[in-house]
Amino acid sequence: MKHNHLIICLIFVSLLLSSCTSSSTNENTAVSSEASKTEFPSSAAASPAPAASAPTASPDPTPELKETADVTKPDFLYRMSEAYRFVPIEANTPDKVVLLTFDDGPKDLDVLTSLLDTLDQHNAKAIFFVNGYRVKQNPDLLTIIHERGQTIGNHSWDHINLKEEKQDVVEKQLNDVQTAVQALIGTKPIFFRPPYGSGSDLVKKIAKDHGMLYMTWSNGSLDWDKSAKDKPEVVIKNVMDQLHPGANILMHELKWTAEGLDELLTKLENKGYGFIDPSSIKLNP
Repeated sequence: MKHNHLIICLIFVSLLLSSCTSSSTNENTAVSSEASKTEFPSSAAASPAPAASAPTASPDPTPELKETADVTKPDFLYRMSEAYRFVPIEANTPDKVVLLTFDDGPKDLDVLTSLLDTLDQHNAKAIFFVNGYRVKQNPDLLTIIHERGQTIGNHSWDHINLKEEKQDVVEKQLNDVQTAVQALIGTKPIFFRPPYGSGSDLVKKIAKDHGMLYMTWSNGSLDWDKSAKDKPEVVIKNVMDQLHPGANILMHELKWTAEGLDELLTKLENKGYGFIDPSSIKLNP
């Protein structure tokens, strides 16, 4: 009987030890599993990603600009013909126009001021073809022409017959004026007229090499002739008798020319003529 009790006790102890061992094992497994979760978090793919916010429309940093320029308007309105007349580049550009030019200055403040004042009164532009030696004598007058909004052209340094000169002389006559004018106003002339209208292929080439349009004239006022001296009415008649569309009018910085200029421009306007702005002339016709 005692023997049976001993066996039962041994079985009970054995079961008790087995239960403790199993409990300990389960506890350790739970701790180990929790530690595993702490050291090795689940991957991003396993967890739901946060909802992406809808993109916000941002204003265009470069909004479309309103077109303000008239792209159909040509850069130049007139070109010069072989006869030194000016013709419209576009069909809708007026052809009843003249180019006003004054040679052999700058030399006289009163005469120059009178010419400039009259041009302003008629809202007219002109080319003043200057001689280098006169620019050297009267640099202030050249500056006045420029500041009054008129165009300065090259008429050679000494007013000599360039057709009779060699290449080095022609080059110097033109280049020295370019240099002198640029030193005073910051830009070089882009128009050239040879003294006496006397040139050659060589003179034309050198003028072109300096970026200038070579021209003489198509309407001579003859204001330089003794028949017109002190007679503004003669100057006016000479111009009006030769008038034609696109006329390239030759005048000079002379007292009687200045005195007759207002009447001359008025007569031209009354006949429906306008005045070409030199800046609207194409240099390479």
